Amino acid sequence: MTCKIRDILKDQTPQVSFEIFPPKTDAGYDSVLSAAEKIAALKPSFISVTYGAGGGTSKNTVSIASHIKDDFGVTSLAHLTCVSSTREEVHQVIDKLKEKNIDNILALRGDIPKDNAFPLPNQYRYACELIEDIKQQGDFCIGAACYPEGHVETEHKKDDISNLKTKVDCGVDFLTTQMFFDNNIFYNFLYRIREKGILVPVLPGIMPITNKKQLRSSMELSGTAVPQRFLAIIDRFGDDPEAMKQAGIAYATDQIIDLIANGINHIHVYSMNKPDVAAAIMNNLSAILKVED
Repeated sequence: MTCKIRDILKDQTPQVSFEIFPPKTDAGYDSVLSAAEKIAALKPSFISVTYGAGGGTSKNTVSIASHIKDDFGVTSLAHLTCVSSTREEVHQVIDKLKEKNIDNILALRGDIPKDNAFPLPNQYRYACELIEDIKQQGDFCIGAACYPEGHVETEHKKDDISNLKTKVDCGVDFLTTQMFFDNNIFYNFLYRIREKGILVPVLPGIMPITNKKQLRSSMELSGTAVPQRFLAIIDRFGDDPEAMKQAGIAYATDQIIDLIANGINHIHVYSMNKPDVAAAIMNNLSAILKVED
């Protein structure tokens, strides 16, 4: 099964996609593949597969994305991070994606390594360089990341949107946002980028927070604002794992329902390799996802 995500996004029926991440070691491969199979059985619009830091899990990214497409019958999106790789190494991964007929790539710069000089010779400095390179390698559908609250490395939001416009103009077909917990942040961001001429589809990224520790690491990673309403949930249920899981799924579901009600029909869920969380969200939305305009 091969399908470009840009074509999926033309369908304005409400749809949900999910993200999984490959194992850090080969020993965890089977359990991740099992989780991917269970999530694929929920019939999402597509499943994205993240890319390990430094390319350590790149072979697993390609392999899992291939299984999702060929064995589980769901469109796959392979992440490709360039910051820790040479151009030759990235070209090798692109060649593997072509061999497996994987048409969709999420092109990311990635986090700059703390210990190494950056950029090294023949290395990428920005995601737009990677996007231009992918365009030259074949007819891929290319996604990229965006940051509704501004990239942590950019001081002014207007500069961040200007950088985003440059990236999109290099050949991006769609954008996926960093996680956020207040939908108004997303709506304001969408208004600002449309005003600047960024017209490609934008998928909001929703992270179901199912334990207290997960919120802390998410905040450190992304710097995202957490509304008082959600902090109250953490305070009340954070020390009761089952209650926190149920409340976190309910909060994420509420975000998704609000987005769909406001005309945002494609939602990307950071499901963290948890088929039970993905299934609970899909169950909560079972009637809504059948609604047509």
